[in-house]
Amino acid sequence: MNDPARPERIDFSGFEAALRRRAAEEAQPAHTPAVSTALASQSRLTEVELTWIEKKLEHWIRFGHFAQDRILTRKTRVVSFRPGAIFAFVRWSSNDYGTIVSRIDVVRAVAPGEPYTTLPFVRPGGDILLHVESWPKVSQVLAAIDAVEAADVDPCDAAADHWRHVHNRIAAGHQPRPYTMERHRAWLKRREIEG
Repeated sequence: MNDPARPERIDFSGFEAALRRRAAEEAQPAHTPAVSTALASQSRLTEVELTWIEKKLEHWIRFGHFAQDRILTRKTRVVSFRPGAIFAFVRWSSNDYGTIVSRIDVVRAVAPGEPYTTLPFVRPGGDILLHVESWPKVSQVLAAIDAVEAADVDPCDAAADHWRHVHNRIAAGHQPRPYTMERHRAWLKRREIEG
């Protein structure tokens, strides 16, 4: 019987070509770094995906200077940072019973070829200066950011060591020391000397 819906001959040439390409790719030596840590891409900025679904899922940047800003949908956009830029990334989500996730990370964007740590919604990743979970601790970090701004210093320009200090003090259950203009001037002189 001859079935008109069934072809007499099936053409597998595309399939065979795909198999040949795959075999050739597997035969090439893998270019993996000798170090076990991830390394930043050679040509990319650090991208952060921001989502805002009112009272459900809210990702936002508390401070940081964008190099690029792309709107993907009404609720999602991607912001990019140049290497060396410091930014604070806040993630919050809830369900019908209340808050389920509350996090803040202060991250330094990495330069191409520099080691980094992966972080959700941050591509490729960054140097994590501060990572805090739970709303009481997140509110302490937000207060520390407000204190830096009250000292007339842009939090992006504050010393990276200050954010590590805030992380360690909050993790130990202590109040972080305030960031003053004197500390900022000392940081600027140190950066000038170190080059």
